Amino acid sequence: MGRGKIVIERIDNSTSRQVTFSKRRSGLLKKARELAILCDAEVGVIIFSSTGKLYEFSSTSMKSIIDRYTKAKEAHHQLLNPGSEIKFWQREAATLRQQLQDLQENHRKLMGEELYGLNVKDLQRLENQLEMSLRGVRMKKEQILTAEIQELTRKGNLIHQQNVELYKKVKYIEQENMELNRKAYGAKDHIAANTTGFLPFGFTISTQLQSPIQLQLSPPAVQDMETQTRANKSR
Repeated sequence: MGRGKIVIERIDNSTSRQVTFSKRRSGLLKKARELAILCDAEVGVIIFSSTGKLYEFSSTSMKSIIDRYTKAKEAHHQLLNPGSEIKFWQREAATLRQQLQDLQENHRKLMGEELYGLNVKDLQRLENQLEMSLRGVRMKKEQILTAEIQELTRKGNLIHQQNVELYKKVKYIEQENMELNRKAYGAKDHIAANTTGFLPFGFTISTQLQSPIQLQLSPPAVQDMETQTRANKSR
Protein backbone atom coordinates (compact mmCIF):
# COMPACT_ATOMS: atom_id res chain seq x y z
CA MET A 1 0.00 0.00 0.00
CA GLY A 2 1.46 3.36 -1.04
CA ARG A 3 2.30 6.06 1.40
CA GLY A 4 -0.20 8.89 1.47
CA LYS A 5 0.72 12.52 1.00
CA ILE A 6 1.43 14.59 4.08
CA VAL A 7 -0.45 17.83 4.34
CA ILE A 8 2.05 20.71 4.65
CA GLU A 9 0.65 22.75 7.50
CA ARG A 10 1.57 23.63 11.02
CA ILE A 11 1.48 20.67 13.42
CA ASP A 12 -0.65 21.57 16.40
CA ASN A 13 0.66 18.88 18.74
CA SER A 14 3.86 20.18 20.32
CA THR A 15 5.37 16.72 20.81
CA SER A 16 4.73 15.66 17.20
CA ARG A 17 5.98 19.07 16.04
CA GLN A 18 9.27 18.65 17.92
CA VAL A 19 9.79 15.11 16.61
CA THR A 20 9.12 16.21 13.05
CA PHE A 21 11.45 19.18 13.48
CA SER A 22 14.27 16.95 14.70
CA LYS A 23 13.86 14.48 11.82
CA ARG A 24 13.48 17.12 9.10
CA ARG A 25 16.38 19.18 10.48
CA SER A 26 18.74 16.19 10.43
CA GLY A 27 17.66 15.32 6.90
CA LEU A 28 18.08 18.89 5.68
CA LEU A 29 21.60 19.21 7.13
CA LYS A 30 22.54 15.83 5.66
CA LYS A 31 21.32 16.88 2.22
CA ALA A 32 23.22 20.16 2.48
CA ARG A 33 26.43 18.31 3.38
CA GLU A 34 25.96 15.89 0.47
CA LEU A 35 25.28 18.77 -1.92
CA ALA A 36 28.48 20.53 -0.88
CA ILE A 37 30.60 17.36 -1.30
CA LEU A 38 29.07 15.96 -4.47
CA CYS A 39 28.67 19.22 -6.41
CA ASP A 40 31.58 21.23 -4.92
CA ALA A 41 29.10 23.90 -3.90
CA GLU A 42 29.43 26.49 -1.15
CA VAL A 43 26.47 25.76 1.09
CA GLY A 44 25.30 27.47 4.25
CA VAL A 45 22.19 26.54 6.26
CA ILE A 46 20.88 28.43 9.30
CA ILE A 47 17.96 27.09 11.32
CA PHE A 48 16.23 28.60 14.35
CA SER A 49 13.81 26.36 16.19
CA SER A 50 10.54 27.59 17.63
CA THR A 51 12.26 27.84 20.98
CA GLY A 52 15.01 30.06 19.53
CA LYS A 53 17.74 27.42 19.41
CA LEU A 54 20.29 27.82 16.58
CA TYR A 55 21.34 25.01 14.20
CA GLU A 56 23.72 25.66 11.31
CA PHE A 57 25.87 24.01 8.67
CA SER A 58 28.47 25.62 6.39
CA SER A 59 30.73 23.94 3.87
CA THR A 60 33.47 26.56 4.42
CA SER A 61 32.96 29.49 6.79
CA MET A 62 29.56 30.83 7.65
CA LYS A 63 30.93 34.40 7.74
CA SER A 64 32.44 34.12 4.25
CA ILE A 65 29.19 32.63 2.95
CA ILE A 66 27.15 35.47 4.43
CA ASP A 67 29.58 38.08 3.03
CA ARG A 68 29.37 36.46 -0.38
CA TYR A 69 25.59 36.39 -0.14
CA THR A 70 25.49 40.09 0.79
CA LYS A 71 27.73 41.08 -2.12
CA ALA A 72 25.68 38.96 -4.51
CA LYS A 73 22.47 40.60 -3.33
CA GLU A 74 24.00 44.05 -3.73
CA ALA A 75 25.22 43.20 -7.22
CA HIS A 76 21.75 41.94 -8.09
CA HIS A 77 20.15 45.17 -6.87
CA GLN A 78 22.74 47.19 -8.79
CA LEU A 79 21.73 45.50 -12.01
CA LEU A 80 18.17 46.57 -11.34
CA ASN A 81 19.11 50.08 -10.19
CA PRO A 82 21.93 51.89 -12.11
CA GLY A 83 22.28 54.52 -9.41
CA SER A 84 23.03 51.96 -6.74
CA GLU A 85 25.68 50.42 -9.01
CA ILE A 86 27.61 53.69 -9.02
CA LYS A 87 27.44 53.85 -5.24
CA PHE A 88 28.63 50.25 -4.99
CA TRP A 89 31.73 50.90 -7.09
CA GLN A 90 32.41 54.08 -5.14
CA ARG A 91 32.36 52.05 -1.92
CA GLU A 92 34.62 49.44 -3.51
CA ALA A 93 37.09 52.11 -4.60
CA ALA A 94 37.09 53.68 -1.12
CA THR A 95 37.69 50.25 0.44
CA LEU A 96 40.61 49.55 -1.90
CA ARG A 97 42.16 52.97 -1.18
CA GLN A 98 41.93 52.31 2.54
CA GLN A 99 43.55 48.89 2.12
CA LEU A 100 46.36 50.46 0.10
CA GLN A 101 46.98 53.07 2.78
CA ASP A 102 47.05 50.41 5.48
CA LEU A 103 49.56 48.34 3.49
CA GLN A 104 51.78 51.35 2.88
CA GLU A 105 51.69 52.30 6.56
CA ASN A 106 52.49 48.74 7.59
CA HIS A 107 55.40 48.66 5.12
CA ARG A 108 56.84 51.89 6.53
CA LYS A 109 56.62 50.49 10.04
CA LEU A 110 58.39 47.32 8.97
CA MET A 111 61.15 49.50 7.51
CA GLY A 112 61.50 51.27 10.88
CA GLU A 113 59.84 54.49 9.76
CA GLU A 114 56.96 56.47 11.29
CA LEU A 115 56.99 54.58 14.59
CA TYR A 116 55.56 57.52 16.50
CA GLY A 117 52.32 56.80 18.32
CA LEU A 118 53.19 53.14 18.96
CA ASN A 119 53.28 51.90 22.52
CA VAL A 120 55.49 49.15 23.90
CA LYS A 121 52.98 46.43 23.07
CA ASP A 122 52.74 47.55 19.44
CA LEU A 123 56.52 47.73 19.14
CA GLN A 124 56.85 44.25 20.63
CA ARG A 125 54.31 42.92 18.11
CA LEU A 126 56.21 44.61 15.28
CA GLU A 127 59.50 43.16 16.52
CA ASN A 128 58.03 39.66 16.66
CA GLN A 129 56.71 40.06 13.13
CA LEU A 130 60.13 41.13 11.89
CA GLU A 131 61.81 38.21 13.64
CA MET A 132 59.38 35.78 12.06
CA SER A 133 59.98 37.31 8.64
CA LEU A 134 63.74 37.19 9.13
CA ARG A 135 63.51 33.56 10.24
CA GLY A 136 61.58 32.71 7.09
CA VAL A 137 64.15 34.49 4.90
CA ARG A 138 67.01 32.62 6.56
CA MET A 139 65.27 29.29 6.17
CA LYS A 140 64.71 29.97 2.46
CA LYS A 141 68.35 31.01 2.06
CA GLU A 142 69.57 27.83 3.78
CA GLN A 143 67.35 25.72 1.54
CA ILE A 144 68.76 27.34 -1.60
CA LEU A 145 72.36 27.01 -0.40
CA THR A 146 71.82 23.38 0.60
CA ALA A 147 70.37 22.60 -2.82
CA GLU A 148 73.33 24.29 -4.55
CA ILE A 149 75.83 22.39 -2.39
CA GLN A 150 74.12 19.10 -3.18
CA GLU A 151 74.18 19.88 -6.89
CA LEU A 152 77.87 20.82 -6.79
CA THR A 153 78.66 17.64 -4.83
CA ARG A 154 76.81 15.57 -7.41
CA LYS A 155 78.73 17.21 -10.26
CA GLY A 156 82.02 16.74 -8.39
CA ASN A 157 81.34 13.03 -7.90
CA LEU A 158 80.45 12.71 -11.59
CA ILE A 159 83.66 14.44 -12.67
CA HIS A 160 85.69 12.27 -10.28
CA GLN A 161 84.14 9.14 -11.75
CA GLN A 162 84.95 10.36 -15.27
CA ASN A 163 88.54 11.03 -14.22
CA VAL A 164 88.84 7.51 -12.84
CA GLU A 165 87.52 6.06 -16.10
CA LEU A 166 89.96 8.18 -18.12
CA TYR A 167 92.84 7.11 -15.88
CA LYS A 168 91.96 3.46 -16.43
CA LYS A 169 91.87 3.99 -20.20
CA VAL A 170 95.28 5.74 -20.14
CA LYS A 171 96.84 2.92 -18.11
CA TYR A 172 95.37 0.36 -20.51
CA ILE A 173 96.81 2.23 -23.52
CA GLU A 174 100.22 2.43 -21.78
CA GLN A 175 100.18 -1.31 -21.15
CA GLU A 176 99.32 -1.94 -24.81
CA ASN A 177 102.18 0.32 -25.92
CA MET A 178 104.62 -1.46 -23.60
CA GLU A 179 103.49 -4.81 -24.96
CA LEU A 180 103.92 -3.65 -28.55
CA ASN A 181 107.37 -2.21 -27.79
CA ARG A 182 108.39 -5.43 -26.08
CA LYS A 183 107.29 -7.48 -29.08
CA ALA A 184 108.97 -5.10 -31.55
CA TYR A 185 112.27 -4.87 -29.68
CA GLY A 186 112.22 -8.58 -29.02
CA ALA A 187 112.02 -9.21 -32.79
CA LYS A 188 114.95 -6.82 -33.36
CA ASP A 189 117.07 -8.63 -30.80
CA HIS A 190 116.29 -11.94 -32.49
CA ILE A 191 117.33 -10.55 -35.89
CA ALA A 192 120.47 -8.99 -34.44
CA ALA A 193 121.49 -12.32 -32.95
CA ASN A 194 121.31 -13.96 -36.43
CA THR A 195 123.24 -11.24 -38.34
CA THR A 196 126.37 -13.47 -38.46
CA GLY A 197 124.51 -15.90 -40.72
CA PHE A 198 124.09 -15.70 -44.46
CA LEU A 199 122.36 -12.65 -45.91
CA PRO A 200 121.52 -12.19 -49.59
CA PHE A 201 123.89 -10.13 -51.66
CA GLY A 202 123.32 -6.39 -51.20
CA PHE A 203 120.95 -6.63 -48.15
CA THR A 204 121.78 -4.95 -44.83
CA ILE A 205 119.86 -4.89 -41.51
CA SER A 206 119.79 -1.88 -39.19
CA THR A 207 120.50 -2.92 -35.58
CA GLN A 208 119.76 0.36 -33.83
CA LEU A 209 117.59 -0.35 -30.81
CA GLN A 210 115.45 2.79 -31.06
CA SER A 211 114.79 2.67 -34.82
CA PRO A 212 112.31 0.50 -36.73
CA ILE A 213 113.49 -2.54 -38.62
CA GLN A 214 114.63 -1.57 -42.15
CA LEU A 215 115.82 -3.69 -45.09
CA GLN A 216 118.02 -1.79 -47.57
CA LEU A 217 119.33 -2.87 -50.97
CA SER A 218 122.98 -1.68 -51.32
CA PRO A 219 124.34 -0.97 -54.83
CA PRO A 220 127.17 -3.27 -56.02
CA ALA A 221 130.75 -1.98 -55.81
CA VAL A 222 132.08 -0.25 -58.94
CA GLN A 223 135.29 -2.29 -59.01
CA ASP A 224 133.43 -5.58 -59.02
CA MET A 225 131.25 -4.39 -61.94
CA GLU A 226 134.32 -3.42 -64.01
CA THR A 227 136.01 -6.78 -63.34
CA GLN A 228 132.90 -8.58 -64.42
CA THR A 229 132.70 -6.50 -67.66
CA ARG A 230 136.34 -7.29 -68.60
CA ALA A 231 135.82 -10.98 -67.99
CA ASN A 232 132.85 -10.97 -70.35
CA LYS A 233 134.85 -9.14 -73.11
CA SER A 234 137.79 -11.56 -72.87
CA ARG A 235 135.38 -14.36 -73.49
